[in-house]
Amino acid sequence: MARILKKKILAPGIKEFIVHSSLIAQKALPGQFVVLRISEEGERIPLTIAEASPEDGAVRIIFQEVGKSTKQLALLEEGDEILDFVGPLGKPSEIEFFGNVVGIGGGVGSAVIYPVLKALKKKGNYLIGIIGARTHKLLIMEDEIKPLCDEFYATTDDGSYGRKGFVSDALFDLLKEGKKIERVIAIGPVPMMRAVANLTKSYNIPTIVSLNPIMLDATGMCGVCRVEVGGETKFACVDGPEFDGHKVNFDLLASRLATYQVEERISLERFEKGRG
Repeated sequence: MARILKKKILAPGIKEFIVHSSLIAQKALPGQFVVLRISEEGERIPLTIAEASPEDGAVRIIFQEVGKSTKQLALLEEGDEILDFVGPLGKPSEIEFFGNVVGIGGGVGSAVIYPVLKALKKKGNYLIGIIGARTHKLLIMEDEIKPLCDEFYATTDDGSYGRKGFVSDALFDLLKEGKKIERVIAIGPVPMMRAVANLTKSYNIPTIVSLNPIMLDATGMCGVCRVEVGGETKFACVDGPEFDGHKVNFDLLASRLATYQVEERISLERFEKGRG
């Protein structure tokens, strides 16, 4: 079991937990994730490690309440224990000196991009940060990401903060201005990552995306998290979660993510009715 040390509300429906897990904290690298389970009957939830503190034995996770399981998770309080907390899983991010790097976080993807940018900054890269959300109140991690960046831009779909539009619009402006960019890392909703990858492909800029397919055992045995990259089947849990964005079959990814939409909606409705 892993005990919740701190709980914080970052935005409506978005929670942050600091969880005590010494072994994971000592070994976790940027880009890796954990899989947790609240109870014996609960489903496994993969969540990227937003930060690890080996000296405190603490792991930071940030998640959005979407379905039954994440809403159940959000009900836990400081001092409560999570039944299963396994990791670090997945391949870590490629952290090297690339030059001018654009890091893009959409929604909760900003929490995922944060440790990657932090590590890239230590390697001496020139960082351009772009984060976005539907509206200002859902924008997270600005206070932590902005200080890491040499240039920083925030976008909101409704124009309530920063530039009105999508993160891909802000990236397009930079490219249109002739900004030299050696690498782009985009993490967030599938439509956002697809838009960024399509844009950078026309400029021949290497682009990395982090995929979040449905996942079960997270060890490469079940095959549930399979994705298609460059015409080949890959397992996001052991081959990823980061892949070349120009090679990802986003249509297949979106289709597989929607496989259990009906069942997920029914499960959530039953859960919320039971709480009412």
